Amino acid sequence: MQTISSEELKDRIDKGTPPIIIDVRELYEYDEFNINGILIPLGNLKESLAEIEKYRDMEIVIHCRSGARSAAATDFLTKQGFSNVKNLVGGMLDWQSKFC
Repeated sequence: MQTISSEELKDRIDKGTPPIIIDVRELYEYDEFNINGILIPLGNLKESLAEIEKYRDMEIVIHCRSGARSAAATDFLTKQGFSNVKNLVGGMLDWQSKFC
């Protein structure tokens, strides 16, 4: 499984070269804090494949609260043929501990 660190993702965002970011947390978590990713809760990911099909050949970073749900989502999308999917190590907990 490919991964990306909070520092690397923040640097990419700050430089204006962000990947596609998908947040697989629940709406209430997204409402509390988010980094402007596309919200697709993990439980809705399978039904949302058509929505993200246009990103199939682009770099995608998946994140959640701690990294567990995003690891499952990264694995799922990779098995669906998405070739450049990365899991954000440590999720929003790591992000917030470093940048908030």
